[in-house]
Amino acid sequence: MGCGPDVVATRSDDGGTTSDATELESTGSPTSSTSTSEVDTTESPPIDGTGLDEPGVSFVDDADIGVDLDCDPYAQDCPAGQKCAWWGSDGGGAWNSTRCVPIADDPAEPGEPCTVEGSGTTGLDDCRLGSMCWDVDPKLLEGTCVEQCTGDESNPSCENPQTTCAISADGLALCLPSCNPLQPSDCPEEQGCYPISTSWRCAPDASGDLGAYGDPCEFINTCDPGLVCVSPSAVPGCKGFGCCTDVCDLDEPECKDMELGVECTPWTDENSTPIGYEDVGVCALPQR
Repeated sequence: MGCGPDVVATRSDDGGTTSDATELESTGSPTSSTSTSEVDTTESPPIDGTGLDEPGVSFVDDADIGVDLDCDPYAQDCPAGQKCAWWGSDGGGAWNSTRCVPIADDPAEPGEPCTVEGSGTTGLDDCRLGSMCWDVDPKLLEGTCVEQCTGDESNPSCENPQTTCAISADGLALCLPSCNPLQPSDCPEEQGCYPISTSWRCAPDASGDLGAYGDPCEFINTCDPGLVCVSPSAVPGCKGFGCCTDVCDLDEPECKDMELGVECTPWTDENSTPIGYEDVGVCALPQR
């Protein structure tokens, strides 16, 4: 790793963090998985959008949550008329288990509007086999169907070439649109471009009333679009589990608090930067 701030991963049971996973909040968003980022992008509190007060997609270490899979979401091995759906078995805002649920009589296709029953993490929706309701409004219980990754755990894929497979530490695998954080118009309204897995993908903005530079955060998508959640050591005066900071352009490195030592730092190691993201950085104190 270089001298940039570490990506803040998910919170562990003992209150610590793991540096190999990023977590999103579930107000209708996704994901965490191994990150190659030099900046410690933390997870922030889950955002509501799945039907709970603050549900969110939580990408954390399996050892922290424990994954109970009653069916295989890749194989879709449920009885006829049912589909293998992710849900929150503990009643919370994270999808940490799978179960067989009925397929709606007239199911919606990926990209079409959908509704959920109870909350966004019950797994009960009207999306077709192999998809789930995503970015759900917690009051209206309405969202958009998103395709689940196909293939298998060792070789996941997406049918839509405009999307790539984002996989959480629990195994939730969704086909989400890729984006460039230096071009915020890449993502739909009320979504931001966040570092998920080894790339950047559009996910629901779960920041709520917070999310500005220096605000505390715990999940990767609980910062405003154009910002990311990084470890507290990366932001001057940060008092939280993590704090929001700006994404910056390495070719035009401008950051707040530069007089305090903040620099535009590469978000990944030079040797692991995905093609197309060579200019992407985050404003952070160097991690020597």
